[in-house]
Amino acid sequence: MSSQIIPVEPFDYVVFGGSGDLAERKLLPALYHRQIEGQFSEPTRIIGASRSPLTNDEYRKFAQDALNEHLKKGEYNEVEVAKFLQRLFYVPVDARSDAGWDQLKKLLDEGKDRVRAFYLAVAPGIFGDISQKIHDHKLITKSTRIVVEKPIGRDLASALQLNDTIGKVFKEEQIFRIDHYLGKETVQNLMALRFANALYEPLWNANHIDHVQITVAESVGLEGRAGYYDTAGALRDMVQNHIMQLVCLVAMEVPSSMDSEAVRDEKLKVLRALKPINASNVETNTVRGQYRAGASSSGPVKGYLEELEGGVSNTETFVAIKAEIGNWRWAGVPFYIRTGKRLAGRMSEIVITFKSIPHSVFDHSAGRINQNQLIIRLQPDEGVKQSLMIKDPGPGGMRLRNVSLDMSFADAFQVRNPDAYERLLMDVIRSNQTLFMRRDEVEAAWQWVDPILKGWETTGQKVQGYTAGTWGPSQSIALIERDGRTWHDNL
Repeated sequence: MSSQIIPVEPFDYVVFGGSGDLAERKLLPALYHRQIEGQFSEPTRIIGASRSPLTNDEYRKFAQDALNEHLKKGEYNEVEVAKFLQRLFYVPVDARSDAGWDQLKKLLDEGKDRVRAFYLAVAPGIFGDISQKIHDHKLITKSTRIVVEKPIGRDLASALQLNDTIGKVFKEEQIFRIDHYLGKETVQNLMALRFANALYEPLWNANHIDHVQITVAESVGLEGRAGYYDTAGALRDMVQNHIMQLVCLVAMEVPSSMDSEAVRDEKLKVLRALKPINASNVETNTVRGQYRAGASSSGPVKGYLEELEGGVSNTETFVAIKAEIGNWRWAGVPFYIRTGKRLAGRMSEIVITFKSIPHSVFDHSAGRINQNQLIIRLQPDEGVKQSLMIKDPGPGGMRLRNVSLDMSFADAFQVRNPDAYERLLMDVIRSNQTLFMRRDEVEAAWQWVDPILKGWETTGQKVQGYTAGTWGPSQSIALIERDGRTWHDNL
């Protein structure tokens, strides 16, 4: 089975931070794959831009090395790589001076009629500088878009300021706030499961669902991000953006269509319906953790403070939250969310647990009747499982067993699963904003997160230590088990 590839219009993609880590690991390989799949129309160019004084040939060598290192076995095709490298160009520019901008304008003027996308793979502190330079040097056309990476601020005030700064130069419909989690195949399949099947939507409410769990677990530590991470922490780094977006997709009402504004309108309603967590209830509904020395699959690993080399820090590398949505569909249904570094494994999943049957007609000898669960695995091994109770085969009476109807994307479709960036990069060219965050979404998420941060500060809630390679501090287990529930930890 193969999917239909629809080519996009010819475009110029300008990647600020074009010689950086994100471009090397994700953006260049993603664009290469889109070329191989036949999604580019000609002439299409990819233009790297940063302060590094590289020539076109040196940048092409950088890109070739990136593809060599980050493509999977069998994906490096010499003919396609040579073709890809020829569409690469490089311009040294300085975000805070006029150096290089005239050269960039001259290059872009060769393709005035093409779609023009500026990808800001740089620190948020210079988003405004670059936006202003793009405006000052008259690089904005009627077909221009700008892509900005998280974090969009570190609190509501800074998010408002950042949105205002970019908004002075670009219209809202030109701004694409990217969250790569929304580009994952399984995340989009969540909408297909809900809205393309008669089976689930009638049950998708407080009458039938007991609770929801969302876990985004990482097995790695700081990985060279110490400077950023210690000023952010897990709540800012993961919950405010990635996890809040997953909550929205699980909980939103059925949109009137798949139009980007219709979908984002419903997501915004979820964010505004989240019950507040503040100093009055933050200690009951949240757990903060910080990993200590332990072990991972690669062997012994250092604790956070040892990696940080700073001695003292109250930054959380783990957070668990019990959230609730104050509307008719979800009244009384807790959403348990957790994320952290140096956990027992790398795993992102959504678990929908349905309510128990009201009465069992089976004798106790039949065994325990488990609650049905819908498990949506985002990574690794993307797929969907539906657990059901069935009779254990064979004579000897009724014995019940919990089994899963298991759909793996890799097994079911026998095709390469595209990286999330591939879809999102092309959605920018198509001007499809469905999988991107609107300004009011970002700000509504901060309006919910800010009181949690302030609540921690007001109450002096400290991080709880947990051993690297485990599932976090014991307090996170207590958070869910005091409600008579337990975390789903199957790797």
